[in-house]
Amino acid sequence: MKIAGVQMDVTLADVPANIARMQSHLHETHRHGAQLTIFPECAATGYCYESLEEGLQYAEPLPGPITEQMTATCRELGCWTVFGMLEQDGDRLFNAAVLVGPEGLIGSYRKVHLPFLGIDMFTTPGDRPFAVHEANGVNIGMNICYDSAFPEPSRCLALEGVDLIALPTNWPPGAECVAQSAIATRAMENAIYYAAINRVGNERGFQFIGLSSICAPNGSVLASSLGTDEEILYAEIDVEKSRRKHIKRVAGKHEIDRLADRRPEMYGKITEPHDLPTPRQKHQ
Repeated sequence: MKIAGVQMDVTLADVPANIARMQSHLHETHRHGAQLTIFPECAATGYCYESLEEGLQYAEPLPGPITEQMTATCRELGCWTVFGMLEQDGDRLFNAAVLVGPEGLIGSYRKVHLPFLGIDMFTTPGDRPFAVHEANGVNIGMNICYDSAFPEPSRCLALEGVDLIALPTNWPPGAECVAQSAIATRAMENAIYYAAINRVGNERGFQFIGLSSICAPNGSVLASSLGTDEEILYAEIDVEKSRRKHIKRVAGKHEIDRLADRRPEMYGKITEPHDLPTPRQKHQ
């Protein structure tokens, strides 16, 4: 599968304009042979809302009008897309990513790890297990932005058989090290493809840093952005590489398998609850 990542600017609170731009980009990436196109976090809605009430004005249930509009374009072109939006579920608001294809909404993800920033100050933490969805023969998982700073989400998806993790993100200044180092690490330590697609532009005083990248199962960078301009990245996904976990560097002398070589019985501390207050709790 050839994939594309669209590093783009987003207009806060202008869903029709953002959808129109994403649809236009889908036509462009389709012309270049991409079957899956990934857009940034909250690409449909914008991110820097200042209250739960403000964010809810632009949130939708899933499926809903936003996913239906993107489905129509995917059906026309015979392609798939992952993008970020705000999901409303009753009186709860989630920072969500969705996988949409010619047949409609295939799967969605609710952001689990929430920084004290933008709409994430008011959203509900994701409440569903990390899940893998199939699109055109590729097993796709979704994380969002801050999730990439934690090794557990990508490891859970790797254990579920993911080939590619799509990470829509809104990295602001301060996230340069994650953009430049963590993405390749997440790919390498799980022997999977990892596509982190950031936005650019300015929103309510936050200048987003770009630095999108697509990394291979050995951690090498297949495509990357150098900075804060709008651009489109392309890369080829070979599922045989992401499913070959047993790596023979020197047969019989140097072999590794980062899933089979795990020692889960030694990791219990990771899942123990803690009582450290989050920044959100400190402000309540």
